[in-house]
Amino acid sequence: MIMTYQETLDYMFAQLPMYHRIGAAAYKADIQPTIDMMAALGNPERKFKSIHVAGTNGKGSVSHFLASILQEAGYKVGLYTSPHLVDFRERIRINGEMIPKDDVVNFVAANYQLLTTNSLSFFEMTVGLAFDYFARQKVDVAVVEVGMGGRLDSTNVINPLLSIITNIGLDHTQFLGDTLEKIAAEKAGIIKQGVPVVIGETQPETAPVFLRVAEEHQAPITFADQHYVVDDISRYTAELTGEYQKKNIATVLEAVEVMRRNSMFDIPTKALVDGLARVVTNTHLHGRWQKIGDEPLTICETAHNEPGIRAMIQGVSNTPHKNLHLVYGCVNDKDYRHILAYLNSSLLASHPTLTWYFSQPSVPRGLPVGELAEAASSIGINGSSYINVKEAIAAARTAAGKDDLVLVTGSIFLIADALAE
Repeated sequence: MIMTYQETLDYMFAQLPMYHRIGAAAYKADIQPTIDMMAALGNPERKFKSIHVAGTNGKGSVSHFLASILQEAGYKVGLYTSPHLVDFRERIRINGEMIPKDDVVNFVAANYQLLTTNSLSFFEMTVGLAFDYFARQKVDVAVVEVGMGGRLDSTNVINPLLSIITNIGLDHTQFLGDTLEKIAAEKAGIIKQGVPVVIGETQPETAPVFLRVAEEHQAPITFADQHYVVDDISRYTAELTGEYQKKNIATVLEAVEVMRRNSMFDIPTKALVDGLARVVTNTHLHGRWQKIGDEPLTICETAHNEPGIRAMIQGVSNTPHKNLHLVYGCVNDKDYRHILAYLNSSLLASHPTLTWYFSQPSVPRGLPVGELAEAASSIGINGSSYINVKEAIAAARTAAGKDDLVLVTGSIFLIADALAE
């Protein structure tokens, strides 16, 4: 089967619906197809060392921080993350460089029969592609971010040196459970026999779950927030300035301490400091409190669930500005009415003039802007509507004064549209 790069991507996207494009129809509560695929590929996941990162919020940032630090320490570092914002190949990097297009094409061509016969999903294929690439490129270590949950996630075929769970919030409840305890149990599925695990936040509902699973697996467990508190993010990095990064950096510091204590990697203090400071430069992380314009200051933020939104609101309050202009769009399976009301009441408390600009992400799950505006209007929020986010941002920037703040948020996919060329 000979395909161009674009045809290869089209094939991958179309094989089975992707959860992040169309929702529940794409979710597979079964890891066996991934296990079978890995066996057919010669078990590439066993050919490199790995660090596994799960959690509701922060797992992407923590993964990028760790990859950057290990890179600064001189290692050849694979980084697997999801979803991508602009380019599919953002998901699979070595020392910050995206996987070449030819490697994507060649993997699918060489394994077309395997992928098709077994009806493998987009996510399963992508994990196979990533692990095969990391093994062939002989990375020293791969930092692997969980896609969703943990126990049944396709990435959970690795046996890592270290497991990390950043925090637990109510997200993807239709798949992972409707309580923090149930979600924690799914995330705890990445805890392996004898493998140290770092938990980012001590939460009363979830800590007992993690302690129990760690004990069952004789896995040494530590809670980052019991050892580290980051009070000033500017001491660590000027590239990721979101206030919520304080918790992520504390998690990273604990993870590095565990790696040092267990002689996993040689991480000099300079590599730790430089890795934190240069995370965007080294790994090209985007969408986390990312500045895309000045005068007025214009920020993109991928926060899309309540814990993330709370942290974003804190970031707004810590950013000097006069008036706030909010560009918002979301997907159709989020509780957007609740989020709209929460955002409006929280932000109005400190912003007498809050101006809304509604838009929609360009994915099938994107909530049509008319429905969003209607839902907002029904709870007393009025704004202007735009068919795409670029137009909404342009309108907000035109209306805003040079000392105002324009915040673009609501969905990872809206941010992807904002950042696309």
